[in-house]
Amino acid sequence: MRIASGLLAGLLGLARITSLAEADTIASDTTSHSNASVSPDDGWPDASPFLDSSYGFLPILVPITEPAVGYGAAGGLAFIDKPPGGGEAGFGRPNITMLGGLATENGTWGALVGDLRHWKGDRLQTLAAVLYVSANLDFYGIGDDPTLEHGLRYNLEPKGFLLRAKYRIGPRARTWAGLGYMYSATDVAFEAPESTLGLPDYDKRADLGGITPSLSFDSRDNFFTPLKGTYVDVTGRFFGPALGGDDVFEIATIIVMQYVPLGPQLFMGVRGDAKASFGDAPFYMLPFISLRGAPILRYQGEAVAQSELELRWQCWRRFSLVGFGGWGVAWSEFNHFETGQRTIGTGGAGFRYELARRYGIHAGVDLAFGPDETAIYVQMGSAWARP
Repeated sequence: MRIASGLLAGLLGLARITSLAEADTIASDTTSHSNASVSPDDGWPDASPFLDSSYGFLPILVPITEPAVGYGAAGGLAFIDKPPGGGEAGFGRPNITMLGGLATENGTWGALVGDLRHWKGDRLQTLAAVLYVSANLDFYGIGDDPTLEHGLRYNLEPKGFLLRAKYRIGPRARTWAGLGYMYSATDVAFEAPESTLGLPDYDKRADLGGITPSLSFDSRDNFFTPLKGTYVDVTGRFFGPALGGDDVFEIATIIVMQYVPLGPQLFMGVRGDAKASFGDAPFYMLPFISLRGAPILRYQGEAVAQSELELRWQCWRRFSLVGFGGWGVAWSEFNHFETGQRTIGTGGAGFRYELARRYGIHAGVDLAFGPDETAIYVQMGSAWARP
């Protein structure tokens, strides 16, 4: 799941990396629990009974195949301590605590601790996360920059935290009002000399501090692998010295997702989102195209718009086949769409296994194709997961 996505999404797109979590083995430490991972309904492996227990957790040990950082692995634990209640869409969501780390072949590594919790009869949701990452990435310019065809290698090292609270507007409403605060102390180091053509203006060390008000609507029947419902989120991020940062800038984001069942075994999801930055944003905080098949931070601009469609066919018992395609555009000046524009298309296919039926968790692998290379993504739940 993308439990850290709100923390430093502009820095690293850590949402994608930390969501590479497939619980393909469920531990059992005594004979009395030997059948806890087998469903009595169909005899297939199922993690639901284990997660229902007071010590239920998903062990994580999976490969990372993100093109931007190379091959590696992510490991950790995700504790899920409250099963969904009532079955009504948008209510009774589980509490989740996650801790883990990651490392890749290009020297990227990091650690994350996060907690998503619900209070006051599901009226209040809180999210707290702490993160440290040292990522080796490539900078390709803003928009369509012809001088950086091969990229400039740099190291990005954010250390930060996020605190966020969302309150349900009305006891049975599906609309939430939220307010968060994020802080990051970030170090940046380019391998190229300062005189290199195309090198961005940057500070070797910068503090980022900002508040993040939001308004969202969520009628999804499940946030792991939704079958139906709508998710809409509008978020503003405001950074400045008064909030603990060095630079003054703003980032506005809107996300819309719609899930529609097309038949008993066929499900469609559509996602569209747009993001724009204003002011003196560091280059690593600028919006970027985030699609399966597009390396993180590869296609950046002052503004980005993108969409993706996914079809999932529950073809046999707990197994599904998935097909998806996306489109994204990044441009270098928000007020001039035609300036520095870069447009890409992506697509691919994958499979899912219904890992925990009572929680609606499907896990599997996607093979994605983009303009640069082919990539493999290990997925737990939806590729667009939002808590």
